[in-house]
Amino acid sequence: MKLFSEESNTLVDIKETKNPAGRTKFIFITGGVLSSLGKGLTAASTGALLECRGLKVTLQKLDPYINVDPGTMNPFQHGEVFVLDDGAETDLDLGHYERYTSARLTRRHNLTTGQVYYAVITKERRGDYLGATVQVIPHITDEIKRNILAISDDADVAIIEVGGTVGDIESLPFLEAIRQLKTDLGRQNAIYLHVTLVPYIKTSGELKTKPTQHSVMKLREIGIQPDILICRTEQPLPPDIKAKISLFCNVERDAVVTAKDVESIYEVPLLFHREGLDEKVVQLLNIWTRAPLLEKWEEVVQSVKNPRGSLDIAIVGKYVHLKDSYKSLNEALVHGGIANRLRVNLQFVDSEGVEKEGPEKMLQGAEGILVPGGFGNRGIEGKIRAAQYAREKGIPYFGICLGMQLALVEFGRHVCGLEKANSTEFDPETPHPIIALMEEQKAILEKGGTMRLGAYPALLNEGSLAHQAYGEAKISERHRHRYEVNNDYRPKLESHGILFSGVSPDGKLVEICELPGHPWFLGCQFHPELKSRPHAPHPLFREFISAAYREKRKKRRKAL
Repeated sequence: MKLFSEESNTLVDIKETKNPAGRTKFIFITGGVLSSLGKGLTAASTGALLECRGLKVTLQKLDPYINVDPGTMNPFQHGEVFVLDDGAETDLDLGHYERYTSARLTRRHNLTTGQVYYAVITKERRGDYLGATVQVIPHITDEIKRNILAISDDADVAIIEVGGTVGDIESLPFLEAIRQLKTDLGRQNAIYLHVTLVPYIKTSGELKTKPTQHSVMKLREIGIQPDILICRTEQPLPPDIKAKISLFCNVERDAVVTAKDVESIYEVPLLFHREGLDEKVVQLLNIWTRAPLLEKWEEVVQSVKNPRGSLDIAIVGKYVHLKDSYKSLNEALVHGGIANRLRVNLQFVDSEGVEKEGPEKMLQGAEGILVPGGFGNRGIEGKIRAAQYAREKGIPYFGICLGMQLALVEFGRHVCGLEKANSTEFDPETPHPIIALMEEQKAILEKGGTMRLGAYPALLNEGSLAHQAYGEAKISERHRHRYEVNNDYRPKLESHGILFSGVSPDGKLVEICELPGHPWFLGCQFHPELKSRPHAPHPLFREFISAAYREKRKKRRKAL
């Protein structure tokens, strides 16, 4: 088989490409019956288990939508946008990959139909195909295969998740590409995991295997025979059900894996290990590994299941009706709880509700308030009122991206006396633009061209809350925003008590602000949730949860 090589600008045999099959093994993950079965968690958990066995893994998401990336997609439709160090705006499943494994991903680890067709059309216009008729097979499938092979690098195992559901017309080119790759790479170098559903019918008290049978039948119609079935279910699969699935789906009995609903998503690697998934994978791929070292996952689960206390944290946002809109944020708060051995109860509060009903009613009982990022002016005044409520009531406050900007707007209005202060994003005519575009950004008109995306460094003030949390003077964090703190207003804000404790190395961009004298009031321009891990909770989330619990105990002691 031949693929187009960008390096030599010619068609070359697969054995001559950068990624010979002898080094990297591939696991292709598909899903059937319906969406949201947990393909991303399956991919991440499989990667985690293989890492525990001493293997180096990398992961990739193939997304069937025609958008080039999810950067301009509505969070209500697609969930959060996960930003990588290189500035790539990617699918939220890449967040699972980075939270569960040590893999550090780049823009090439999220491939969309839009990217594939854009690349193929560009090559056709350039004449790279030497006048050939450009078709889905082989040109589109070859482009997909080239991108899959390109991410393997020096990894022992590459885990490739195909988005969508088997049977969707959008997914067909990706499924055809991975079908071809198993033949190209060899049977012991590539396997298929299929995630499917075994529903429990309460009225009859039965587990039903027919949806799984039909899903596998659909997959086999396009030439893919799954090697392992991951069966999502509410109830454990008894041996006779596993035997039935094995018989009708043509997979080995020990390759039918129960993926039972669990209390914490961080139990999934341990559940899969008990089901023998990692052992089956290394057997099928003919890899020798050590026995898995699972202690770190056991410690995380132990912390989640046996907390020393609990805490109610209010997330005041505009996308709260779809929890996936704040997926990394939710998990980072859980991680902060793990670090403090606390159960964090997340209360999703609609910022428009705070506008209409007032913070006293909507935020009553909140022991910590977090205002996340976002775009557009809907619900903005509600977020500002939430920041004011936290500041005046002494409730620990964490403002992320827009949450920091609006906390400064609120402070400017009610402490500095800057009437009608605002961000030019929401009021271009505001007399006090505390938040605005930088001068060099104003001439850029293309959507997204003014965005600050990816990892940027910051310097921290010694002795500040931020410095105490990080334990170092220079940090690097991921950004996704357009507007910045207006430097003309920094002296005014500082003179009334705001501490700009983190700035860019040249001092021109505000990265972190704090309010000394408050129990814990901090805002950051970046998105710290994107780098938080269950084994390594982000320092700011760890300290926010710690401060909120400390204040809760103080209030409890006063009440006694």
